[in-house]
Amino acid sequence: MTAEHQRGLAELAAQGRLRQLVPRTGLDFSSNDYLGLAESPELRAAVAAAIERGVPVGSGGSRLLRGNHREHEILEAEAASYFGSEAALFFASGFMANFAIFSTLPQRGDLVVHDALIHASAHDGMRNGRATCVAARHNDAGDFEAAITRWREGGGRGRPWIAVESLYSMDGDIAPVDDLAEIARRHDGMLVIDEAHATGVLGADGRGLAAHLEGAENVISLHTCGKALGAAGGLVCASRTLCNFLVNRGRAFVFSTAPPPLQAATVRAALSLCRHAPERRERLARLVAHAGRELNQCCGLAASGTHIMPVIVGEEMRSMDLAAALQARGFDVRGVRPPTVPAGTSRLRISLTLNVDEADVSDLVRALGAELSGRAS
Repeated sequence: MTAEHQRGLAELAAQGRLRQLVPRTGLDFSSNDYLGLAESPELRAAVAAAIERGVPVGSGGSRLLRGNHREHEILEAEAASYFGSEAALFFASGFMANFAIFSTLPQRGDLVVHDALIHASAHDGMRNGRATCVAARHNDAGDFEAAITRWREGGGRGRPWIAVESLYSMDGDIAPVDDLAEIARRHDGMLVIDEAHATGVLGADGRGLAAHLEGAENVISLHTCGKALGAAGGLVCASRTLCNFLVNRGRAFVFSTAPPPLQAATVRAALSLCRHAPERRERLARLVAHAGRELNQCCGLAASGTHIMPVIVGEEMRSMDLAAALQARGFDVRGVRPPTVPAGTSRLRISLTLNVDEADVSDLVRALGAELSGRAS
C-alpha cells in the first residue's frame, strides 16, 4: 500500500468515516430484501430447476461476443411485458444500468436536470456523459421546470432530461412523477425514473410507482433486481431504439461480461412471483402500517409511510452510536452519514422486510425509544 493510501485511510479514521466490512448479525432491519425473496424456498427451487435444465452458471463473455444466452433474451421479453415497456435490457447490476443510461443516452447539447438526492450511480454516469447536468431541489417539480426554462432562455437547444428516483433510498419519500411527466411532455423532454426501491413492492402488481407511464417513447425506467426481487442485476425498460443504442454505444454494456444466465433465470422466477403472489406485498404493507403506528406511539416520530423509514438524528457520531446500541440489542440497523446523506442529516435507516414480523418491529421500536430517551433497559 502506498503512503498516500495509508494517509487517506488515516484521515477517514480520524473523521470517524472509515468503512469496514462486517458480518451480518441480528434481525434484518437494514437490507433491501423487502419481500424476503433472497433466501426464499421459491427462488432456491427456481435456481435448482434452472441448473437441472442446463442453464449455465457463467456467461463466458460479453453479450456481444458469446455471452448472450437465451435466458437473457427471455428475461428481457418477459420484463418488457411485465413492466409495460417496448423493450428491456439486462445489466449485471443496477449501478451499471444507471451508469449506462446517463453516460450514453443524453447527448452533447442536452440538459440533464436531476433530483439533488438521486443515486450515486446516476451521478457517476452523468460525470462520464456529454450533457450539461444540474441539480433540482428534492421533489420540487417547479424547480425542475425552472432549470429547463433558464437553460432554454440561455440558448439551450438540445433535449432536456429529467432524472429522479420514484422512491428515495435514504428518505423513503416518493417523487411527484406525474407532475414531472407533464413537465417533460411540455418541454419535449425525456423522463428517467429509477424504480430501484419500488420495483416489486409498489404500484400495480409491484411494477413500480410509475407503471402507468411505462411504454411512452420519452420514458425510461430502471428496475433493480437485487432489492425486492431478491436476485441481482438491473433492467432498463425503454423504447427498442434506446435499448439498441445502449447495446451499440453503452460502454458499461459493450465491455462488460454478461450477467450469468443463471442470474437471468432467477430474476425471471422473481418477476413471476411478483406477478402471481400479491400476498407478499400485502404482508409488507401491513408491516409498514404497524411500524408507523409503533414509531409514533412509542417514539413520537412520524414514519415515512413506506418500507424505508429514516430516523433523522442530525449529528454523525450520535447516529453511529445509536446504531451500535441497537445492534448490541440484536437489531441490524445501520447509521448513515455524510457523504451518503447531506451534512446535518445523519440518520438511522430502518428498512422493513419480510425477514421480520410485527413482534420484531415492536421490539425494535421499543429499543429505539429506550435509546433515544437514554434508558438503559
